[in-house]
Parts: sequence; structure tokens; C-alpha cells
Amino acid sequence: MNADLLAPLDLAFWNIESADHPMHLGALGVFSARSPAGSAHAADLLAARAAAVPGLRMRIRDVWQPLPARPSPSSLPSPGGPLAAALDSALGRPFGSALRGPLASALRLPLVFGGAERETDPGFDPLNHVRLHPPAADFHTAAGRLMGRPLERTRPPWEAHVLPGEDGASFAVLFKFHHALADGLRALTLAAALMDPMDLPAPRQRPAAPARGLLPDVREVPGLVRGVLSDAGRALDIGASVARSTLDVRSSPALTCEPSGTRRTAGVVLDLDDVHRIRKSVGGTVNDVLIAVVAGALRHWLDERGDGSEGVAPRALVPVSRRRPRTAHPQGNRLSGYLMRLPVGEAEPLARLALVRTAMDRNKEAGPHRGAGAVALLADHVPPLGHRLGGPLVGQAARLWFDVLVTSVPLPGFGLRLGGDPLGAVFPFAPLAPGHSLAVAVSTYRGHVHYGLVADGAAVPDLDRLAGAVTQEVETLLTVCDP
Repeated sequence: MNADLLAPLDLAFWNIESADHPMHLGALGVFSARSPAGSAHAADLLAARAAAVPGLRMRIRDVWQPLPARPSPSSLPSPGGPLAAALDSALGRPFGSALRGPLASALRLPLVFGGAERETDPGFDPLNHVRLHPPAADFHTAAGRLMGRPLERTRPPWEAHVLPGEDGASFAVLFKFHHALADGLRALTLAAALMDPMDLPAPRQRPAAPARGLLPDVREVPGLVRGVLSDAGRALDIGASVARSTLDVRSSPALTCEPSGTRRTAGVVLDLDDVHRIRKSVGGTVNDVLIAVVAGALRHWLDERGDGSEGVAPRALVPVSRRRPRTAHPQGNRLSGYLMRLPVGEAEPLARLALVRTAMDRNKEAGPHRGAGAVALLADHVPPLGHRLGGPLVGQAARLWFDVLVTSVPLPGFGLRLGGDPLGAVFPFAPLAPGHSLAVAVSTYRGHVHYGLVADGAAVPDLDRLAGAVTQEVETLLTVCDP
């Protein structure tokens, strides 16, 4: 069975999870059905195709792992020689596999229990992961209920739920992927592999890392020392930035809650041309506009529900991918982030947009490797046992770090189909951090912007009103930009 150790950030996501806060991301795709049987046909296709996608056969299991978490399995010495033969005989399996197990690691570094690895599940059955549901009157109502259910951790951690529409003219598919299995870009790749065949460019393969011995080359020592000092300096900088970010916090009680274990979802579709009109009128980027829309929508929503927006400036975490889009490896999460204050308390729409643009420019100038938003990078400095023991504590600390997640999920520019039925809309869903009541994800697909909103079901029973406020804010910006 193929196996590879989880990257430190993947391990953190695996251990942060709890029953009330499952750490899976999702996407609700809505298809136009050419016949009432379209949903059943889609479920059959998904199950049949899943067996041929290696990434969907990977389960996660606990392992003994070297301390510290580095080096990665790819840097272990190549198999061969009499020791390999002896291990083959003793272990009853190929030495190449044993190199990724506890015995080979023990030959190199002290071991601790607490790591995890992905491995091919020999008993993989797609029917455990693809489910056809009864007709749904509202796709988001059904999706919210399903997003609240944790994935089965003893199987490959993903699911596809096919939701037929009551009218027979449409159906939806809710994909769920554990964040330890895939980040947004990787999840897109896995889901796209289940769609109708397309001629896609092959991912670029990174050159294999050269084999390394038990000790580093003497010539590498100065560079290793500089790297350690640089990492330590970066960690101190991030820690200090996090501490500063907690000072003078003015958020809203509506964005925090005690977990209920329930979820609601909602979606908003905007015309991308409208977003470009706003951007061209005031400058900045499309992402600046999309984040400013979230700030304005929160203002409308808080005022309408009576919570008030005066002086409110919640901290928004904006994840930044460090993965190259067409690179096949590494499979693990490659994330950092920007932390910024959403100018919810600012009454003037264009002033809100200007403040967002300034904050994002400042973050980009500093880069994704420093500042309070880069806390995810600290996962690399935590040993496996630390992730296992500290995971629940780290999860509970999320509300001290940021107030709301606002993330962008890339989607292809071409149209997707399943069984010949076209995909018309895609609503991405981000994991909801412990103590948070709301997370926002945004995708652009075929000329439209799709906002996917996930909320604690008990804390935000009026999520549809927030979705309406997103549309209201865009209309307001269009009015002031092009009166």
C-alpha cells in the first residue's frame, strides 16, 4: 500500500476536529438535469469513477513518527543492500514500504506516537462514500444538515451526496473533503476527476529530492543553521503579531457562539461583470471588492437584526495558498494567510472598499510568511505529539486569533458536466472554526461569483438574511460607483 506522512498542517487539521466542529470543507454543485433520472445516473457515475481516482482511496491512520516532524518520507535513504533483505524477511513486506514505517525511522531519529499518514485503503468501497438522497425541496437546507455530520475517520475522509430536485429538472451534489486530505485546490482536483472526461493539462511533476544519509553534508551546515535561525525569527514575528492582533478587538457577539453541532448553509450568485464594474471604478482587485462586499453585508445584517455595527471591525482571516496550481506535489495543505480588520463600522460603502484595499495592499507588501495571518506556518515547528495533545486547545484558541474566515476557492474557467448534465452553480463551504458562528467562501465560475455561507445552525438562524445582504451591498456599490 502506498503511504506518505501527513504534513504538519494536515496533522493539525486532523487533530483539531471534534464532533461539534468537523474539519471538512465542501462544495455544493447544482446541475441542470435533462431527465428525472439524471440524479440517479449521476450517483452511479460518481461511484464508478471514484474507484479509479487514487486520491479518493487514501485513508488516514495514526503512526509512530520521527521527532521532529521533519524530514519527510521522501528524504529517507533508498532501499537496497543486505539490511534491506533482512528487513524484507523480518517484516514480510518490501523494504521500500518499511522505510516509511516505525522501524526505519527508529534507525534515524527518536520516535513519538502522534503522527499520521495517508495510505491506500485496501477495502475501499465507493458505495460507502457516494449516497443518493430523497428529493430535496431546498438544496441548501439539505446541505446544511449534511455539513454538520463529521466524516468517518476510519475510511477515506470524503463523501459525495447526490440531492435530486423535487421538480426533476435539477439535482445537486454536495462534496465533502476532510481538510487533512485536501485543501481547496486539491479538493477541486479530486472532484473534477469525477466529472465527465476532459482533456486537461497534465500537472507538472517536481524533480525527485536526492537521497540523504543519516547526517547532513558538511557543506550544508551553514545553510541549515541560517534556515533554523530564519524559522525561529519568523515564528517569533508571527507570535508577536498574533498577540498584537488581540488588542483593542471590537467584534460582534453575533460572530462567536457556543457550538451547537448544527450547520446552516446559504448561497449567493452575483454577476462577475458587476464586480468588474465596481473594480474599474475605484481600483484595486476583484478580491478587494469581494471582501468589501462581505464587510458591507455584515453591516446591513447586524443592523437589521438589532446587534448594531457601530465601531465593529472584526478580524478576518484570508487564507493564502502557497501551492502552484498545476503542480501535482505536495498533496498536503500549503497555506498561510492574511489577517485584516473588516471595516464593518464604516458607514460609507466606498470608504469601506478603500479600507479593505489598503489593508490587503499592506498584507501583500509584507508577504504571506509574516504577520498574524501566517499562524498556519507555525505548524511546521510543532512535533507530532504536540499536534495530538494540543489540537483541541489550538482549536478553541481560534476565536482569539480571528473572528470570521473569508476564503477564495479557485474553479476552472471551463464548464463542467456530470453524465452530460451541465454544472450551473458551485457554492464553496469552508470549515467552521470552534467558537465561530460564520465562515465565508467565494468562487468564480463561468461569469458569476458564488458566495457559500456556512454558519452554526443555532447561532445564525437568519443566515438567509445575511445572504440577502450580500446582494444588497453589491447593488449599493453599483449605485455609488455608476450613478
